[in-house]
Amino acid sequence: MITNLDEIAAYAALHETENQSFQLFLKTQNAERTDEFVKVLNERISPQIDCTQCGNCCKTLMINVNEEEANALAGYLHLQRSDFDERFIEKGMHGMMLINQIPCHFFKEKKCSVYDYRFAGCREFPGLHLPHFIQRLFTVFMHYNRCPIIFNVIEELKYSMEFKK
Repeated sequence: MITNLDEIAAYAALHETENQSFQLFLKTQNAERTDEFVKVLNERISPQIDCTQCGNCCKTLMINVNEEEANALAGYLHLQRSDFDERFIEKGMHGMMLINQIPCHFFKEKKCSVYDYRFAGCREFPGLHLPHFIQRLFTVFMHYNRCPIIFNVIEELKYSMEFKK
């Protein structure tokens, strides 16, 4: 199991072509069977990795925010919603909202300082428990080099699915 972010990034750079081939391989596989492999691997690997020793997701991800989440967190922080938006939100077209800073404003001492009010994107990351893994390959591999859970699940998945490197 590799958890060092520098090692993961170096390995990812060296295996970029292999990972592209693996993505093509995955697209030829049975989706339900692949979801089951990912689920089992995620359930085994995730508990072995202490996210508070990493926090790289909080340092590198752009997080979408919806109205309900913004209202809840503004209330928790005792801020008027307009003040909350001014300090923490960037608004895009069609009402899309993003946290306006990377790393996240609420990432303190390798932990989320608003954990109970964190956004859905934060709650779901790295999303390996979700169905339709093959449909999310672009996103998964975008984070392969920055998340120890994703990295280790993918490397084990290559072995489990008998991918020929």
